Amino acid sequence: MTQTLRKLVTFDEFIACYPENSQRRYELHDGVIIEMAPPTGEYEQIVGFLVGEIVTEYKRLKLPYFIPKTAFIKPNQSEAAYSPDVMLLNNSNLVNEPLWKKESTVSEAASIPLVIEVVSTNWRDDYFTKAGKYEEVGIPEYWIVDYLGLGGRRFIGNPKQPTISIYQLIEGEYQVRQFRGSDACGNPCGERIQSLAFPDLDLTAEQIFRVGEVT
Repeated sequence: MTQTLRKLVTFDEFIACYPENSQRRYELHDGVIIEMAPPTGEYEQIVGFLVGEIVTEYKRLKLPYFIPKTAFIKPNQSEAAYSPDVMLLNNSNLVNEPLWKKESTVSEAASIPLVIEVVSTNWRDDYFTKAGKYEEVGIPEYWIVDYLGLGGRRFIGNPKQPTISIYQLIEGEYQVRQFRGSDACGNPCGERIQSLAFPDLDLTAEQIFRVGEVT
C-alpha cells in the first residue's frame, strides 16, 4: 500500500497563499489546509439570524464589539488558523493583537468574548478539534449550533436531536450546558439560552432551529 504524505504548511505560508476574494473558505488545522464545505441555505439563514440577534444585543448594551466578515483565530504555539461562523471581537483589545492589522488574526482571549460554530458535515472539527483549541486560547464562551443533530452520540445524546451546546470557561476548562428545541417526547422546550457574554439575551433553541423552515 502506498501512502501519500501531505505537505505541512506554516501559519505564515497559509496567510500568504490565501486567495483574495475567494468564494471558498479555508482553515489551517495543525499545518494542513482544509477547504470548508459549501454552506446550505438553511445554514446561512441560521448564521445570519444569530449575527442579527447578537449585534442587536451588543448595540443595546453599547459594548465595543463587532463581528468581522472574515478573520482568523490562531492558537499560540500552533500552526493553525480557524475562521468561525460567528466571531465576536472586542474592539478595545485589538491594539494588543500583533497580527490583527495586516492579517485579520487574533490570539488573545480578551479579544474574543464569543465564538459560534454552526455544524455541517465536519461535525468532528467543531466538537473535537475546535472545542480543544478554543479552550486552549481561553475563549470564555463557545456555542456549537447542531441544528441537524449530526454530532456524535457522546456529545448530543441518544437518540440524536438538534442541540445547542454552550461551552463556558470555568477555572480554565470548558463546562457545557445544552439546549434543545423539544424534549425526547417531542414536547417544545421554552428554556432560554444562558449566555455569559449576554445574560439578558432572550433567545431559545427552538427559535434558532425554526429559522430555516419554509413557511
